[in-house]
Amino acid sequence: MKRGKKLYEGKAKIIYSTNSKNLAIQYFKDDATAFNNQKKSKIDGKGVLNNRISEHILENLNQIGIKTHLVKRLNMREQVIKLVEIIPIEFIIRNIASGSIIKRLGIEEGTVLKSPLIEYCLKNDKLGDPLIAEEHIYTFDWATKKEIEKVKKMIFRINDFMIGMFRGVGIKLVDFKLEFGRIKVNGKKEIILADEISPDTCRLWDALTEKKLDKDRFRKNLGGLIPAYTEVAKKLGILHEQSNIDSANITNLSTFKRKNKK
Repeated sequence: MKRGKKLYEGKAKIIYSTNSKNLAIQYFKDDATAFNNQKKSKIDGKGVLNNRISEHILENLNQIGIKTHLVKRLNMREQVIKLVEIIPIEFIIRNIASGSIIKRLGIEEGTVLKSPLIEYCLKNDKLGDPLIAEEHIYTFDWATKKEIEKVKKMIFRINDFMIGMFRGVGIKLVDFKLEFGRIKVNGKKEIILADEISPDTCRLWDALTEKKLDKDRFRKNLGGLIPAYTEVAKKLGILHEQSNIDSANITNLSTFKRKNKK
């Protein structure tokens, strides 16, 4: 499948057209951003790891009946995906208090919530992805009530699955972000999971030490982002074929690519 013109470029990915009107190629960049793009850097190898981790999680979600935009991974940095009409909402699912909620509500970090909490943010970088109420979604026709009810059911299913998946490898799923899109199936619009699920979009803590294994290492200047992402990938069992590649040399992408093809 040949990559066509650029359709969209976000902070962490680029979407390209293909020779199929219904499919696109999603390219994972090494760019790291935080605080609505106010903090920026390039971290070699980040896109490679996010591509692999997101592929693994989305494939598993497909297997339990959650429809996603993933078709297949093409190479180290690219996936073939279904071209969707993105709902302009970021859905934040919180299991443990961390990040913006502790600042907004004065809650102690690490507080386990009584039940998973869904928050909604308008997907608009210029406005800083503001927090919105569910009523805003209906008032401004960003999605219908039927669509949001379906999305919420999918979110709780995804959350249950991911909590178990990460718990099984010694990781706490603190919170994460999801995006959804619409596709046409037999003339009718259907909601599917889109974007990515990776340490860029999740907060992940080591279950024993609570060491941060996600983008907070960049946000909070903790360092060691690539070793943390690599640790997540290894715990999930998706780097076993590269067991001789450590986090120090994962940035040597040509070597990584040769060994990944074996």
